[in-house]
Amino acid sequence: MYAVVKVGGKQYRVEKGESLVVDRMGAAEGDKVTLDPLLLADGKDTVFEAGDLAKIKVEAVVTGHERGPKVHVLKFKPKRGYKRRTGHRSDLTRLEIKDIKLLQRASTAVKEAKAAEETPKAEAKADEPKAEAKPKAEAKPKAEAKPKAAAKPRASASKPKAEAKPKAEAAEDKPKPRTRTKKETDDGS
Repeated sequence: MYAVVKVGGKQYRVEKGESLVVDRMGAAEGDKVTLDPLLLADGKDTVFEAGDLAKIKVEAVVTGHERGPKVHVLKFKPKRGYKRRTGHRSDLTRLEIKDIKLLQRASTAVKEAKAAEETPKAEAKADEPKAEAKPKAEAKPKAEAKPKAAAKPRASASKPKAEAKPKAEAAEDKPKPRTRTKKETDDGS
């Protein structure tokens, strides 16, 4: 039986008794930790649905905190005199998987026992004659569609429109602009 668990945003395949190195955890040495399962597979069954995963418990014990190997980082640009040299060591935690429990099995046995008790009841109900089904009422014919009333004319449509004047007459109706005389412009009025 194995499980796939999520620790620190990464996924790991684990089995009972296996040692696992993950990113640094806040737990102290010797603490018991419960890991989030994403999948459980034993020989015949595979569990990966959220409802069933809630019934799975993956227990681990923190055996120690370690540091990873040093990683050398070198930046270099030729003909420019640019060189940078740095290093990095990851902080890690070693876990030992103690147990992978499937809490569903005990409840499955209880469910099977209840199902066995209910089957004779279901058979007894099947032997009883069923009540006669009531005949369905005849479908009522649909009412005939009523004709729509004639559309009413709009209020604006009933009023007669003013007759348009010919353009020549329209130009005569407008007053002509007043022109100033030379005296009026010289006086400043």
